[in-house]
Parts: sequence; C-alpha cells; structure tokens
Amino acid sequence: MVGAIYVRETSRVGPIPLSTKFFQGLGALPDVFKGFGFNTFLLFFYSQVLGAPPVLVATAIALTTVLDGAVDPLIGSFSDNLKSRLGRRHPLMYASALPLALGLYLVFSPPVGLDHNGLFAWIFATTALVSIAISLFSVPWTALMAELSDDYAERTEIVVWRYAVGWIGGLAFTFSVWTFIFPATPAFPRGQLNADNYVLFAPVLAVCVGLAALVATQLTRREIPFLVQPAASSSFSLRRMIDELFSMLSNRDFLILFMGALLSACIGGTTSALEIYMSTYFWGLGSAELRWFSLAFFGAAAAFVLLPRMQLVLDKKILMLGCFGLMLLDGVIMISLRLLEVLPANGEPALLILLLANTIFRTFLGTVLGVMFISMLADSLDAQELRNGKRQEGMFAAALSFSTKATAGVGVLAGGLLLQNVIQWPVGKTTGDVDPDIVFRLGLVAGILVPLAYVAPLLVGMGYRITREAHAEIRRQVAAQRLSSFGHDPDPPAAPPTTANTPLTERTAP
Repeated sequence: MVGAIYVRETSRVGPIPLSTKFFQGLGALPDVFKGFGFNTFLLFFYSQVLGAPPVLVATAIALTTVLDGAVDPLIGSFSDNLKSRLGRRHPLMYASALPLALGLYLVFSPPVGLDHNGLFAWIFATTALVSIAISLFSVPWTALMAELSDDYAERTEIVVWRYAVGWIGGLAFTFSVWTFIFPATPAFPRGQLNADNYVLFAPVLAVCVGLAALVATQLTRREIPFLVQPAASSSFSLRRMIDELFSMLSNRDFLILFMGALLSACIGGTTSALEIYMSTYFWGLGSAELRWFSLAFFGAAAAFVLLPRMQLVLDKKILMLGCFGLMLLDGVIMISLRLLEVLPANGEPALLILLLANTIFRTFLGTVLGVMFISMLADSLDAQELRNGKRQEGMFAAALSFSTKATAGVGVLAGGLLLQNVIQWPVGKTTGDVDPDIVFRLGLVAGILVPLAYVAPLLVGMGYRITREAHAEIRRQVAAQRLSSFGHDPDPPAAPPTTANTPLTERTAP
C-alpha cells in the first residue's frame, strides 16, 4: 500500500501563537452551549414541563446516537481526504452554523397540541438535525486541534485552552440563562418549571451556538496554511471509510480510550439527565441558587493552573485513572451524607456553600480527566501513523464526537428509564410536592448507584500503554519512517521568517 501524500503550504516559525490557542479554544463554545441546553433542560422540559413520559423522550434522543454512529465516521473520513482552498476542516465548520442554530431553535419550540407520538417524532427529527450539524462542526474542529502540534506537552496546553475558553464562556452563559431566562417568580419559584421561559430560551440558545461556530471558524482560518491536506483531490469512498474505521479500531490504545470515553459519557449523561431533578427536588434549589453553580469554573481554573505541574510529576494515564477513582468516591460520599441526615437541611445557606464547594471539586476532577483524555487521544494518532502511515485526525475526532454525544443519547435514555421504571417519578408540572420516598429513591439512584459505575471506565483505562517515554519513541520512529520514504526529512525545522513560505511536502510511509 502506498502511503498518503500530504502538503503543507507554510512551515510554522516557533511555537503556536497564544492567540491561535485562544481562537481554537473558542471552538469549544458551540458544544458547551448546546450541551448545557440538552443535558440540563431537554428531558426535563419535555417530561416535567410538557408531561411526556420520560422513556418516550429519552428513546427519541437515544435513537439519534445510532444515527451519529453512522454519520460521524462519514464526516471524519470525508474531512480527512478533503482538498480545498479552505483546507480539510474549515468548509464543514462553516457549513454547520445555520442548520445547528435552526435545529436548536426547533428542539425547544415544539408545535402546540402534539400528542405523545407527535412529540416523539418532533424530538427525534430536531435532535437528529442538531446531532448531524454539531458533528459537521465538532469533528473537523477536534481534528484541527489534534493536528496543530505534534509535541507531547504542547498538545496538553492546547487542550487546556479549549477547556479554559469553554469554561469561561459556559460560566457566563449558564449564569445569564438562570438569571435572565429562568428567573424565580411568585407563580414559579423554580423558573425551570415555567413553560413560557422556554419561548425565550430557544432563540437565545440557537443564536449563541450558531454565532460561536462561525466566529471560531473565521478566527482559525489563518491557520489553514500551516495544516496538511492531501496533495490531490479524491472522491469519497464508502469502502475507504470502512477500511479506515477498522484500521482505527485495531489501534489498541485508541480502542481503550474510546471504550473508556463511551462508558464515562454514558455515566456522565445519566448524571446530567438526573441532575436537574436532583437540584430541584432532592436539594430544593431554585434558579436563584442554581445560577451560582457557574462558580464551578474555579475548579476548572485550578485544573488549568495545576495541570502543567501535575504532568511534570505524573503520567497522563495516572492522572486519568486517579480522576475516575475520586469521582466515584465523591459522588457516593456526598449523597450518603445527605441520606444519613448529616448535611444541613434544604434551604439553609450552609448547604448551598457545601454543594458549591463539592461542585467545584468535581469540576476540577472532570477538567483534568477531559484534558488528559483528549491529549492521550492525540498521542494515539502518532501510533496510528506509525502503524499504517496515515494521518486520521478526522476519523479519531469522529470517534470523540460520537462518545461525547453519547452523553445526550445513551445517558439520557438510561436516565429516562431510571426515572420511569426504578424511581417511578411523576411527570407534569410539580412544585415540590413529590412523595419523600420517591425523592429518597432519586437520591439513592442518582447519587450512589450511578457514580459507582465509574468502576468500569477505570478498569478499562488501566490497559492504556502510551507513556511519556513510549510517545517519544513513537515520534522518533515516525520521523525515521518518513525519512526512509523520502531519503530526507519531509518536515524539517521551520525556516527563518524570511523564507517561511517555502512549500513543504510531507509523505507518510506505507
């Protein structure tokens, strides 16, 4: 098999600019805003506000995950092999903005008078549109992030910027939504139960997500000359996509990361689907209190500051496994203290302070876990090139996109099944008069049984093998492999600024 041939218009001089890291980080905002809307409100809006059965809602959402399983690899393969004036990634990112905004508006604006079957069809159609559109953006964007640098440490720094920008934007968005869109009123002390508030939420969410996608795409457009793309155009091939998919899944370390991501995404999705119920009924919080949980950003900020130092001492794998273990313990301990009546009663200021502190700690763990996972995924790309001579950032990004969207798919389905069949939660508008036994079951399931499932991704992650030293050896062998293909280094150090525009051709080995 002949290796793929890629060209880079310009060699980068020096490290990646700080502004590029920031602009690339802006690409986190569409998924952050969309994720907040879906994970917090989607199941709650249709089941608790509109009165649809939770399983019906969750099933419609989960079916889109099956669709994602087919669409994401198509987008990844198409992006990897695309040759255009705008490179491999940006054309799809530009194309995503309008359908993404339209889909989000329609999701939270169902026609009045739909029966349960009509709601099922509406939820599936609109969430499917959103899922495909977010893939058009997130798959090439994630691939772009992975190919900006080959350096073991710089990759982590790029991911940290992704999380930092995403968290700051998410903080502002979350606080604003709870304050201005879902305010407490005498009729609705918990603004999230007021159906009228969703009339404003739908267009605000749509505009913010669509605009964020366009801005991130436009501001990173200047990086196109520094990125590789195929030397020649090639038409899309389903057979090639299938071959690339199987090749990717045969990468043992990638497969471990992918399975761990799927498992943790399903657990996180279940937690997210139940979290609004926990906040509203188990902890007795309204929108006035919930808006302060945007202070969870301080946990992310602590991770951004400490991660470079932590990575000097600990390997990525150790950090990832440690976070899984601590997240398991944290979830179980906090709810156990409430069920044992050790924590302050609902409504007491001390309880809100404790919950905020716990959320900040969980956010710290989640941020470290997410940064390590994406950085490790980028490292597995180098192992893939060593094995088959191909750069498959798009296909790897498709897998990451699919695992992320499992949060709103399988996780929501699990949450709906637990609500309806295990917790036996009453649907429709409820203002706090839920049977205490049902609330107790909610805490037991959401706070103890679901976090215990983190044992599964922890065990899977133990099989990952790429350490700092192993990655250095992989990069050395990749360089030697390229050298043997050309007889000279196809990707030499960047030329001085006066000759930085010298074309560069790069070929990966068979």
